[in-house]
Amino acid sequence: MLYVVTGPPAGGKSTWIEAHAKHSDIVIDLDRITAAISGPGAPGWNQNPLQLRVAHKARYAAMYEAFELRDKLDVYLIHTMPQAKAMALYKRLGARVIVVDPGRDVVMQRIEAMRDPDMKRVATRWYRSRPARSAGAVSQPSRAW
Repeated sequence: MLYVVTGPPAGGKSTWIEAHAKHSDIVIDLDRITAAISGPGAPGWNQNPLQLRVAHKARYAAMYEAFELRDKLDVYLIHTMPQAKAMALYKRLGARVIVVDPGRDVVMQRIEAMRDPDMKRVATRWYRSRPARSAGAVSQPSRAW
């Protein structure tokens, strides 16, 4: 099964996956990939454009390989703001889309405390592109496609 976990930056997507995925599952997380290819001492939230470029290519390669295995094991993909083309692909693949959103106030506080301030722009864009939902919303797989 393919699970696409979406939500704003610092929304709890990785935490949701940690609570649901097994060690034998595949987890594709751009933050983890970027950390894996960054040198010693790189910040946990690394926005170096050249490293991100490599991380994005590695992510796409991992995604397409993992998509082929989704009938054999669970695949969890973090995709913060998938566009319509990506969502159409995920739908064709039979993905369950999980939205993890603790609410704008919580997200902005977390970004202030733990992330690069530039992530506020990404979070603002995420909230502007989504219809209003209640704070703490997590759509359950049974509600997904």
